[in-house]
Amino acid sequence: MRNVYTVEQINSYIKNMFTQDFLLSSLTVKGEVSNCKYHSSGHIYFTLKDASGAISCVMFRGSAATGLRFRMQEGQQVCVTGSIDVYERDGKYQLYARKIELDGAGALFERFEALKKELSERGMFANEYKQQIPKHIKTLGVVTAPTGAAVRDIINISTRRNPYVQIYLYPAIVQGDQAKESIVRGIETLTAMNVDVIIVGRGGGSIEDLWAFNEEIVAEAIFNCPIPIISAVGHETDTTIADYVADLRAPTPSAAAELAVYEIDLLFQDIDAYRDILTRRMNDRIMRLREKAASDRRLLEHLSPEARIRDQRMRAAQAADKLERLMTDLIRDNRHRLDVNIERLKALSPLDKLQSGFSYVADSEGKNVRSIKNVAPGDKIEINVSDGVIGAEVVGAEKRKYG
Repeated sequence: MRNVYTVEQINSYIKNMFTQDFLLSSLTVKGEVSNCKYHSSGHIYFTLKDASGAISCVMFRGSAATGLRFRMQEGQQVCVTGSIDVYERDGKYQLYARKIELDGAGALFERFEALKKELSERGMFANEYKQQIPKHIKTLGVVTAPTGAAVRDIINISTRRNPYVQIYLYPAIVQGDQAKESIVRGIETLTAMNVDVIIVGRGGGSIEDLWAFNEEIVAEAIFNCPIPIISAVGHETDTTIADYVADLRAPTPSAAAELAVYEIDLLFQDIDAYRDILTRRMNDRIMRLREKAASDRRLLEHLSPEARIRDQRMRAAQAADKLERLMTDLIRDNRHRLDVNIERLKALSPLDKLQSGFSYVADSEGKNVRSIKNVAPGDKIEINVSDGVIGAEVVGAEKRKYG
């Protein structure tokens, strides 16, 4: 007679087999995250898959608090450490995760984010510490590999834009274990040469290839460099710690050369434009100064002693002319008045009366005798006639009425 088992018995038996297997009690499984769900309880449910299969996984809240340092997302490559066990109720096995880490590039990305956060908190990305890139440079320092497209692009574009710029290349190792120290030495060497601008970079690649530019010592060398640095790492979509710390980030090495070296044809155009502006402003300035000089000359002529003397002379001449006219008019008026008065006096003059046949009688004192009361017998009198004076003596006076 065959044995018949319940589902619970089978699930319990299988669970016991899993428990006794040493390998399944502690192992690390690598795969891609799928169907990831963060439950409100704090537990995380997800599927780990690769090209050939999939396995259900769960990470309880307690384990997540200590064994997970990032937020899981669909498509991430991770390494999950835990144990394989059977959930008896459903009769399915799953991976119970105790620790989850990003795998390969993912781990590097985790390091990248951690260093980025640390340096940002230290203020190494702050705009107030970034230096301005000089507009016109004479010397350009380049820290990159001596061969490859990056150095060729930088040299070709810089020379085409301005053949007078002198380029100093530090042949650095830009990939591998020795790359970070080589890049730092390149920055220090070009700093000692006192170049105007330094370009630090390389061509594109994976995060592993570009990792030297994510190292802390490279970031500190860029941040502490007294010379402005342009980062030119990878292609436009690649971003490294060096890009955040540098004074200016270029999307490509070619773009870095364009940002560092001003095009000489544009410089000549700027010079011509500035010359025109300067000439126009100088002409305007000269014209204004000439107008001011003419105005000052007129004012000086007006305020100068010579002008004042000349003005006073003119005023004095005008006053003299006016005075002469007034004197002439006054003399003429007075002469006319005198002539009128003379004529009036002539009409009243006794002498004129004498010419008409009258005579004028005066006493011994020359007073006019107008009445018999003014004389007495024996008084000496004078009788004035038209042609002389007659001396006489009063012998008598008789009162007589006329008219």
